[in-house]
Amino acid sequence: MKILLATLVVCLLTACAVGPNYEKPEIETPDTYRFSDTEAADVVNTQWWTQFDDPALNELIDEALRANLDVRTAAARVEEFAARLNVTQSDLFPQVGYGVSGERQGISDNRAAGLGIDSVTTGFDATINVGWELDVWGRIRRATEAARAQLLAAEEARRTVIMSLVSTVATSYVSLRRLDRQLKIAIKTRDLRAESLRLFELQFNGGVIGQLQLSQIQSEYELAVGAVPVIERDIAILENLIAILLGRNPGPITRGKTIDELTLAQVPEGVPSDLLLRRPDIRRAEQDLIANNALIGVARAAYFPRISLTGLAGFISGDLDAWFNSDSIAWAAGGAVAGNIFTGGRISGDVKQAEARQQQSLFIYRQSILTALKEVEDALVSTQKAREKLVSDGRRVEALSEYARIARLRYDNGFTSYIEVLDSERSLFAAQLNYVDTQRDIYVGLINIYKAMGGGWVVLAEQTANEANGANGAK
Repeated sequence: MKILLATLVVCLLTACAVGPNYEKPEIETPDTYRFSDTEAADVVNTQWWTQFDDPALNELIDEALRANLDVRTAAARVEEFAARLNVTQSDLFPQVGYGVSGERQGISDNRAAGLGIDSVTTGFDATINVGWELDVWGRIRRATEAARAQLLAAEEARRTVIMSLVSTVATSYVSLRRLDRQLKIAIKTRDLRAESLRLFELQFNGGVIGQLQLSQIQSEYELAVGAVPVIERDIAILENLIAILLGRNPGPITRGKTIDELTLAQVPEGVPSDLLLRRPDIRRAEQDLIANNALIGVARAAYFPRISLTGLAGFISGDLDAWFNSDSIAWAAGGAVAGNIFTGGRISGDVKQAEARQQQSLFIYRQSILTALKEVEDALVSTQKAREKLVSDGRRVEALSEYARIARLRYDNGFTSYIEVLDSERSLFAAQLNYVDTQRDIYVGLINIYKAMGGGWVVLAEQTANEANGANGAK
């Protein structure tokens, strides 16, 4: 009865845990975004990259989710923290072990005669031992709470990797299609100038024009020639980057639609407070805060004694035939209390460290929210202004095309020198390249909006990655 009463008192005591309970910080967020789009749609829970209507892009993202090594590394890290949680929470339960041993020992006959025992002895033991630390002060429960939060943080970290991966593949693909378009423009310009240079070299050889005019024409030709290898280099580098994201060796990447043929995705709608639920990096920061908050309790528990119960039961015999007889039964039961009297400030130092880490996590959590709000605002305004700029760039290309046509017509009719033609074509070449850059900026801006806002699309992408990891694990 006394043992039962003592156990009941202990169980009641274990209902409390030292250290602060977690309370979600109050976060102030604006009601709306400064540059919200009036045509925004509720599409954050869809695979937004399919809106570009390019099967090649869809396949690249699908392959990246299935084979990217960073995603696999993050998945393995989740498994590591899941195992850590199992290890930590196992201390909440009694630990049961066993032992079996046999021994035969001989001592000198003189010694045995003096002790009145046989000179050769035999012993056989078979025992089951039990040990249980009573979590009176909640140390183990706080450690389990921290381990569980760390596991959730690892899961959110993996989702963050997936979110960045999808965005990076999409951005790199759009940038690749921009370079492809600019390469065509550069090659076309180079070929046109090569033909012009050939004609003017004939005129120079015939004495019609001088060295000055020929040098100017050759200079513009070399400018176009030099642009081609630079763009080709950038294409190869970007292809290698995409290949690495796909888990491949560096190499060429399959293309689909041109940048002019891609369909613009819709701008997703949302309010700033949604970021707290949508963004995996913010949720990860909060789980880190929860974990470090719980670790304060683990540190404070060192001020209190650790109470444990132990027990042993088994058979001990000097004769193997009588090993499991009732006369061979042996048992032991006990308890222990161990605590600290003087540690020279070590425990208080551990507590202060835990509290400081909790404060760091709190500030990181708040900073992650501010950063997320900034990223959304930046992406929204970048997309809006890129759209406006594209209209202006388009008008400029049209105007310069007309300028180049008229300049060449004036030159053909003898009203002006070829310098005016060169100037118009040089300006047109730069404007055409700039127009493609702005096209790319619009697509990248839309991609960044989806990345900055987060949403259910991250979960959909994670499902694809999970399917691949499950198949790999089965293999």
